[in-house]
Amino acid sequence: MTAVASLVGLAAGSTAALPLQSRTGVQVGVIGVYLVLALAVGVVAYRLSNDTAEDYYLASRTLGTVVLLFTTFATLLSAFTFFAGPNIAYSAGPEWILVMGLMDGILFAILWYVLGYKQWLVGRAHGYVTLGEMLGDRFGSRGLRVLVAAIGLFWLFPYVMLQQRGAGIALETLTDGAIPYWVGAGGITLFMIVYVGISGMRGVAWTDTLQGAFMLLVTWAAVGWVLWDVGGARAATDALAATDGEFLALGGGLYTPQYVISTAVSIAFGVAMFPQINQRFFAASSKTVLKRTFALWPVLVLLLFVPAFMLGAWAKGLGVAVPDGANVVPIMLNEYTPVWFAALVIAGAIAAMMSSSDSMLLSGASYLTRDVYRPVFGRPDREALLARGGVVVFALGSFVASLFTNQTLFVIGDTAFGGFAQLTLPVLVALYWRRTTRAGMLVALVGAQVFYLAHVALTLLPGTSVPGVAAGTDVTLGVLGATYYLGWTPQIAGMALSLVLVVGVSLVTAPAPEEEQAVYFEGLRAD
Repeated sequence: MTAVASLVGLAAGSTAALPLQSRTGVQVGVIGVYLVLALAVGVVAYRLSNDTAEDYYLASRTLGTVVLLFTTFATLLSAFTFFAGPNIAYSAGPEWILVMGLMDGILFAILWYVLGYKQWLVGRAHGYVTLGEMLGDRFGSRGLRVLVAAIGLFWLFPYVMLQQRGAGIALETLTDGAIPYWVGAGGITLFMIVYVGISGMRGVAWTDTLQGAFMLLVTWAAVGWVLWDVGGARAATDALAATDGEFLALGGGLYTPQYVISTAVSIAFGVAMFPQINQRFFAASSKTVLKRTFALWPVLVLLLFVPAFMLGAWAKGLGVAVPDGANVVPIMLNEYTPVWFAALVIAGAIAAMMSSSDSMLLSGASYLTRDVYRPVFGRPDREALLARGGVVVFALGSFVASLFTNQTLFVIGDTAFGGFAQLTLPVLVALYWRRTTRAGMLVALVGAQVFYLAHVALTLLPGTSVPGVAAGTDVTLGVLGATYYLGWTPQIAGMALSLVLVVGVSLVTAPAPEEEQAVYFEGLRAD
């Protein structure tokens, strides 16, 4: 094919018009340019940063409305959003919008105010950088501080792995296998390591703002392009109805009321305890910023989730074939949009995944150094080196794990959400109830985690079986919920257990002498 013919094929949008080598070159070029621009933002932020932990981890608590809103938004734009969500809509129907979009948009906004505002007040008054510091100081417990950090790091590991797996699969699918999974996932891992070491929270927040706005634009552009090609939204929806009419009916199949509510609640409450999200509760510059951001949050969520998930649902009606283990969005884009545009959308999605991973690694480093290393070893002079070394080890470890797992993106993400959700209710109780005791917190956190991990082991470890479930059934946490908890998932059962334990044990135990009950209630000012 001549150079002129290649350009004609590229402009016309036909993927088949270009040979594989040319298509791969265009795809890699578009993605590479995007990543270089993101890295440049990180370098600029590094030059403007102060050499302090508060600036590196929290941007000196100076984030305004737009930056705080979009850095939280882009940090949550993970492989779970861009690939697992459309995959669920493709296989089970567009009601996933109800789970992730409407319900989680509202639930997390409420938590942002109820939990985030109180945490912001406490953090500003006492200079806290991590959740472990805040809880350890209040209850006078180094052990509690280490425990909270250990739980956070434990569940952070699979969620970082989720981003690497999502990026690797996306690149492999987009390039028709020209970029193998391990090359794509490994390259993204190395980029993340470099970026976190350079930028800190300020660079991550700035890049997140640009990426969040960019992803809104290209996602709507992708929907517009696909619908233009197939004859409009009505034609795409009619094709979906003809393929499977149940997809357009509310309820049924996967979407039982218990499943919808359980999943929405566990995701929203889990998000609130993600280290990278939780630390953003500390980073706002004012009370006004917090109020504006949580009010705008549901709108922003729906603006992205509705088009992204509808792409997955429409793909079902349009007969787009998605092999096992693949993601529907890259396949859909390859079929209906030009090669350069498909690459641009996937570049933005991968960059958003890296924004999530960058923030996770940054927050994980703060947990490791401030909540584990400092209390146990007491050597703050080595924290900077440990933080960077920890990022490298953590990122490489999760990458290696991603090479050996066969779990879907949804299962990995849903499991991690549930693990973090077990923290939320005890933290809320501690922030608002003076009578909460150290014993109550420790028993609640350990008890809920043990309960939840036992259920995760039943579903994820090979060779396990569940009483009451037929042999050979693909057992998931949802199946366990339907079997044991009248349709409610183990995530919800564990959260209920954590609430009973923290309240019950606190009522029958006395506060330890080291506890500072006034920390969360006295001397707090909004302005």
